[in-house]
Amino acid sequence: MSPAVATQATVDLRDTPVVTIDLDRLEANIRRLQAYCDAHGIANRPHIKTHKIPAIAQMQMAGGARGITCQKLGEVAVMLDAGITDIFITFNILGEAKLERLRTLASRRGARLSVACDNAELARQLSRTFADAAEPLPVIVECDTGMGRTGVQTPAEALALAQLIARLPGLRFEGVMTYPIMPDTRPFFEAALAMLNRAGLPAAAVSTGGTPVYPRAHEVPGVTEHRAGTYVFNDRATVASGVATWDDCAMRILTTVISRPTPTRAIIDAGSKTLSSDLQGLVGHGRTVEYPDAVIYKLNEEHGYVDLSACAARPEVGEVVSVIPNHTCVVTNLHAHLVGVRRGRAEVVWNVAARGLVR
Repeated sequence: MSPAVATQATVDLRDTPVVTIDLDRLEANIRRLQAYCDAHGIANRPHIKTHKIPAIAQMQMAGGARGITCQKLGEVAVMLDAGITDIFITFNILGEAKLERLRTLASRRGARLSVACDNAELARQLSRTFADAAEPLPVIVECDTGMGRTGVQTPAEALALAQLIARLPGLRFEGVMTYPIMPDTRPFFEAALAMLNRAGLPAAAVSTGGTPVYPRAHEVPGVTEHRAGTYVFNDRATVASGVATWDDCAMRILTTVISRPTPTRAIIDAGSKTLSSDLQGLVGHGRTVEYPDAVIYKLNEEHGYVDLSACAARPEVGEVVSVIPNHTCVVTNLHAHLVGVRRGRAEVVWNVAARGLVR
């Protein structure tokens, strides 16, 4: 198989497990979220963590996205190599080695990088790295509006950090961000934006994120852009959230029933190294499309255990079935290639170019 693109003749969809992406669904998903953003005057900045594939990022850009979102510098390098230059890094980039890499990437021709920051130590490290840069580095203050992960905890802290960033050489305060949209996001941003305006530091960027919450992005005060990732493929979790249907799920993992040890148990050739062990709060490790009442209740590395007791019809040994995963993003990172299919026929094989790039 080619490391980049293979023709249909080189792809045998019966050689399982194989991760397929329905191209019609993929294209429709890209259009749907872009239409929402366009209707509300919000820039679309999709997160590439879901697919990690430059060709799909280019499809999103061609569809109207302003730029992309990355988490790690390895992903940034892959996307810059592919000619995608407007990148927001929504992760604290700390430490000499990483900051040197960030400076090198930011200095590449045409690169327009911006970074998140939620603490003063990081701001000072960024300043030391970019103090003599030709252009200041845009820095966006991350706000914890209910996730309980990273981010400043109060609007007053957002203001204080923004003021520090504005004073430090080599940096430019660009705005505020949060992930995901939560019940407290609106009052937090109302207060923070008012304080920033009074201080003479208006936020050019007000960035929100998340696929399940994207239909509410326009309700956030001052929002300028939204970052969604999973929407491009969708999965069981996005269906459970109500933002997608089964027909919107582009990723289907083809897997073969390799054993029927008992009438109510099947074993498939997709285990934790194929489906991941991420439950996302759901029962089972994926939805078997042809047998929706089946439950993939346990995973070994290469074996999936399927409970068929609730199924009226049951698969036979050798049958290939398709599974919609709980969480597409982690599945992508497990596989070297994804196969784009249209009406059951393979059209393209993508190399997952940013796979495993966690630094």
